[in-house]
This record gives sequence, structure tokens and C-alpha cells, in this order.
Amino acid sequence: MHVAQALPKYLVQRYKGWKATSYEDNKAWYRRLASEGQHPRAMIISCCDSRVHVTSIFGADQGEFFIHRNIANLVPPYQPDGNQHGTSAAVEYAVTALKVAHVIVLGHSSCGGVQGFYDMATGAAPALEEKSSFVGRWMDILKPGYDRIKDAHSGAECVAHLEKEAVKVSLENLITFPFVKDAVEAGELTLHGLWHDIGEGGLSYFDAESDGFQPV
Repeated sequence: MHVAQALPKYLVQRYKGWKATSYEDNKAWYRRLASEGQHPRAMIISCCDSRVHVTSIFGADQGEFFIHRNIANLVPPYQPDGNQHGTSAAVEYAVTALKVAHVIVLGHSSCGGVQGFYDMATGAAPALEEKSSFVGRWMDILKPGYDRIKDAHSGAECVAHLEKEAVKVSLENLITFPFVKDAVEAGELTLHGLWHDIGEGGLSYFDAESDGFQPV
């Protein structure tokens, strides 16, 4: 394979700095993680957005979270059709193999994926409507959330509401997985929805009783 190249120098320097400091200071802990395997308490499904840093937000150590990231922190509905489903596979592994106690969906402000869906839904992004668009077809998952609010909101206000609808749709889809539903009903698993305000550092949780988001 002739397409892969050596790491950029700045990443090599950062790695060497980490190896000489953080790793060296916690060598026993890393070796324990390697020998005993991972036992995370929670799975977090967050966006690929580089501004959303889950471990920093919660001050998490290595081995604490099983993290899956995708465009717009979406979970598709349960659909065992033989195709490849990265997010569904991650959920299955977290719940059935790792036996996590919590699955957390973390949405955020200024989400490019959600903005892209809104542009597509309003005819402003024809490229995303193409069948060949991986982003467009992935963002189709958000359509039920958009249908709930499209008549009440438009423009930037609609996009802001859609960011939270992405969290709600993902929670709704999670419970369609039989092994998730069984674990929840058995009291072995809890589901949580969060929305993070990047600029203000805020965090809100989805409150099922009010069907809205409340500050943490």
C-alpha cells in the first residue's frame, strides 16, 4: 500500500511528550488496563465534531467510557439487514459484551451535520440529496425529528431545535434494539440524552416528563 505516509512531525512530538509524561507517570494503570481488559461504566454516543471533547467534559480517565462518534450523534433504528452498521455494532458490543450501565447520547450546538440536514430538507443542499451521498443518507435518520418541528420553526431556530431532536430520535431508536429494550426493562441499563453548548460550556439533559431539555 503506497497511500499511507508517516505521521506529521507535530503528532510525533505530541506522542513522545505523552509517552514521557502521562504514560510514564501512570504506567501501572495502563498495563492493568491492557491485561485486565476494559470495563467501562457508560457508553457515550457523540458527534465527530472536533470541538466536542467528551473525556474533558466529564473529566474521564482511560477505560471509563466506551465512546462511539458519528455525524450528528445519531443512532439508526434496529435493522438487521445484512449490511454493515458501525453504530449498531458499537451499541450491541457495549450492551451485550461490555454490559455498560448507561448509554448516553450527547448532542451539541452548531452541529454541521444537523445544519446539513436542514439545508437538504429545504432544498439548499442538492448534493446531499444524491443517493451517493453518505452524509445525506446518514442524516435521513433525523427526518422523524424534523417532521415533528418543521411547521413550528424555520431557519436558525429550526436548526437549534433539530440539534435536540437528533438526541431524541437517537433515544427512540435505541429502544428499538431488542437487547437494549431488554436491558432497560430489567433495570440493568439506563438511557440518557444530553445537549452541550460549546460556546458557553453548558450541558442540558433530556427530561422525559416535560419532553424538553433542562440544565444539568
